[in-house]
Amino acid sequence: MTHINHFDFLAPLYDRLIKPVDPTKMSKLVGLPVRGNLLDVGGGTGRISYSLRDMITDIVIVDSSIGMLTQARRKGSFITICSNSEELPFKNESFTRVIMVDALHHVIDYRATANELWRVVIPGGRIVIEEPNIQKLTIKYVALMEKLALMRSHFISPIQIKDTFCYPNASTRIESEGTTSWIVIEKLDG
Repeated sequence: MTHINHFDFLAPLYDRLIKPVDPTKMSKLVGLPVRGNLLDVGGGTGRISYSLRDMITDIVIVDSSIGMLTQARRKGSFITICSNSEELPFKNESFTRVIMVDALHHVIDYRATANELWRVVIPGGRIVIEEPNIQKLTIKYVALMEKLALMRSHFISPIQIKDTFCYPNASTRIESEGTTSWIVIEKLDG
């Protein structure tokens, strides 16, 4: 059965529908500014990457929606690649920083995605996953609406996301504010 990519349809309107971002929280969690490459997985129109562009050397946006990537390319000099997050087309340890904002609940296999994020980040690097907190009642309603819209959403708790990164050299923490949680994973040297 062919999967409908809702984001191809939403792409031209996405940045008008979703509120602008304040890069302060994300840049602090990601540890910016820093020299190196940032991978924005599920980066869509590049709205997050655009706000971080002056704090990192290069940014690569990966998304499974061609429509979203078309919008991202219009914003500047991002490298954009159409790919699923479960099989990223990069060599091991290619990125200093990896972010995934409001996208993990849209992937088919979150464990495979987590393994890929871990694989492509360098030792000493950092991954930041921002997700709506399914433990909050309003997000439970959002999850229900996405199911009714036939989206492939599978929301998981911040603790489940954190526990997915149970590698020996991983340092993980959760920060939450309102209905949003950030899971910060550092890949320690050694």
